Formats: sequence, structure tokens, C-alpha cells
Amino acid sequence: MDNSSGVGVLDKAALVLSALESGPATLAGLVSATGLARPTAHRLAVALEHHRMVARDMQGRFILGPRLSELAAAAGEDRLLATAGPVLTHLRDVTGESAQLYRRQGDMRICVAAAERLSGLRDTVPVGSTLTMKAGSSAQILMAWEEPERLHRGLQGARFTATALSGVRRRGWAQSIGEREPGVASVSAPVRGPSNRVVAAVSVSGPIERLTRHPGRMHAQAVIDAAGRLSEALRRSG
Repeated sequence: MDNSSGVGVLDKAALVLSALESGPATLAGLVSATGLARPTAHRLAVALEHHRMVARDMQGRFILGPRLSELAAAAGEDRLLATAGPVLTHLRDVTGESAQLYRRQGDMRICVAAAERLSGLRDTVPVGSTLTMKAGSSAQILMAWEEPERLHRGLQGARFTATALSGVRRRGWAQSIGEREPGVASVSAPVRGPSNRVVAAVSVSGPIERLTRHPGRMHAQAVIDAAGRLSEALRRSG
């Protein structure tokens, strides 16, 4: 067997997963693709199904399971966080404002990385903070490219409209003025994974007195550049 690790059962399980990479397979299809004996292929596929690494489609064929997506997302998040520190620090330094990175988790968004303004008035969002998806420029970014049904649900009770999100998609960045918190303005842009899906939002935020009522004019380009650097890092490692 090529690529033998010396642990036979793992090598065979890897064969099964590799065979499913090209799409759904019946048991006969797995046997043909892997060269494994039928009972062995069946036993391994069912065992992998138990661990959610394999699942079944509507026709009962074997497909790659949800656990693989979860592990891939976690690996992507690790890569994102490894790159985020220097990018956010640079963004803070060029804008003079606090910079944050948000990821969506269910109906909330979580600050997963931040670079704080060093002095003066600042909008502090500690890492680990859970914020609403109903207000704020990063919520707009994380919502704007969602599928229509999820988008429609998310807009219920939101401080922004479908028209506003259409503008966000057209411009490629979002701004908010006192939307999440009175007196605070922010600008955000999307971070995209290797498949071009929006996986996070980069933001700068601070008092309206400094960012003005048109914060995008001041900082949109810097935020877009930071988001682009993070997207590029995910593409390189994807």
C-alpha cells in the first residue's frame, strides 16, 4: 500500500476518506475505489460514521461527515489567529484606533483578537467578548453575504436593513455610527477563507468625535487592506 504509516487500520481508514473526497459512494463504490475487502470497507465506513467523519446522504451512500468540516474550521481559526496579531497591530498603528477581529458563532459574534489603542479615549472590546449580530459594522459584514433565508432571519430586530447590507456588498466594507453603543463609530471589512466564504470581520472602532459621522471615509481602505492580508494568509495555508 502506498503511503503506509505502519498502522494498517489508519491507512485503510485514510483510503476510505480519500475515496469519498470525490463525492458520495455506495459500499460497492468504496470497495472499487479502495481495493479493500467488502467487509473491511463496510466496517471502517461504519466506524468512521460513528465518529462523524463519514455520514450518509439521502440515498444511503457514504459521504464525508460533519466532523471533518468542524476540524477544518478549527484549523482555519488557528491559522487566522496566528496571523491576526501583527495585522491588527499594524491596523491600530495606521488608524490610531482600536482594532478587532470578530467571528460569528450562532446568533452572536465573538471578538477573537484585538489590538487596543495605547492611550486616550478608546473603545475597548476584550478578547472573548460576545456581542450582538443585530448592530455594529462587523455584524453587518458577517451577515451581508449569508444565504437569503438566514439573512432574512437575521434582519429581524436588527438596527440595519437589507438595503444597507446591499450597500455593504457593493462597497466591500461597512460602517456604523452609534449603532451598537451610543457615541461609538466603527468600520469593518470581510476576511474570506480559501473558498471565498466570509469567515471573519476586521474592525476599527472609537469615539464618534474622532471617527466622525463618516468613519468609512477615514478608515475603510486601511480596514480593507488588513482584511485582505488575513484573507491572503488563509488562502496560502488553505
